[in-house]
Amino acid sequence: MAKSILIAEDEQAIAEALKLKFEHSGFLVTVAGNGEEALEEVKNKKFDLVILDLIMPKLDGFGFLEEAKKAGIKTPIIVASNLSQPEDEEKARSLGAKDFYIKSNVSVLEIVEKVESVLS
Repeated sequence: MAKSILIAEDEQAIAEALKLKFEHSGFLVTVAGNGEEALEEVKNKKFDLVILDLIMPKLDGFGFLEEAKKAGIKTPIIVASNLSQPEDEEKARSLGAKDFYIKSNVSVLEIVEKVESVLS
């Protein structure tokens, strides 16, 4: 059965590129354009994994991680960010993120590989 992924990303071009690549790799993909929308999605649907941007409107990635933790959501979360400070990665991981990558340093193919490794 196909794995389902939620992509929480406000940059349309990035979200679309990820969606196409994951669908091509056999995943079911939902895209949320802001943190509040993403939180609603994970509360109402079961996903195998979330790819979470940190800088988003309405609710940022850290807020999403805090709310998901409070709600008892156990879905693995990989954080995608342009914030390259070690403290940001530490904070994301302390809030439950399974992995963390800097968008500008990683290809779409590498992101698919990260997701597959977290899910395997």
